[in-house]
Amino acid sequence: MLQISDLSIYYGKSIALRGVTLEVGGGEIVSLLGANGAGKSTTLRTISGLVTPKSGDILFEGKSVKGLPPHKIVKKGISHCPEGRRIFPDLTVYENLVMMGAYLRSDRKEVMESLANMYSLFPRLQERRNQKGGTLSGGEQQMLAIGRALMSKPKLLLLDEPSLGLAPAAVLDLSKRIREIHALGVTVLLVEQNAHMALGISDRAYVLEVGKIVLSGKAKELVQLDQVKKAYLGM
Repeated sequence: MLQISDLSIYYGKSIALRGVTLEVGGGEIVSLLGANGAGKSTTLRTISGLVTPKSGDILFEGKSVKGLPPHKIVKKGISHCPEGRRIFPDLTVYENLVMMGAYLRSDRKEVMESLANMYSLFPRLQERRNQKGGTLSGGEQQMLAIGRALMSKPKLLLLDEPSLGLAPAAVLDLSKRIREIHALGVTVLLVEQNAHMALGISDRAYVLEVGKIVLSGKAKELVQLDQVKKAYLGM
């Protein structure tokens, strides 16, 4: 579904990504692991059109999306749930989902069907539907951020550090929700520092260090590597 080849990104004279190549097959959950500053978020921001690469290409379903504006990339079926949630705090839960998440969709009936699906996936959002986003708990805001991304009906969901700042119980619930989203037919590219959670739900994973892919493979195999255990699993 997604093919990234030889992607390089510069911020001024600083190199953020160095020849990154990876792929995500339709129906997979693929994780991108790495420490702070490794280039994980930059990779997702480049896929979604927020950052323009200096070199390399990004193919989605066989066609290049490199250089397209973000709204056209969303229309093609890629949705980005950013690090830090980035919800609209002064809009209600309903407004975040319908006005913003489904902004590019014109069929009102289908939008309402998607909203009902979001409320089924995240019942707490239905309870809080008339509450302003900024008044929600951290876990509820993360539900809202993911729900907003799903309201565009993506084929590929980019999740950037969804467990950041969440309590252990909320992280466990989040991993279940990601599995449920995947079961609905959504392919997932997950950026996470919580390697335990990420590797536990992923089919495959890549490890990014200082802007370069240094390891890749099946998640169940990477979790057994000493390099991964020491650097990312605290073992």
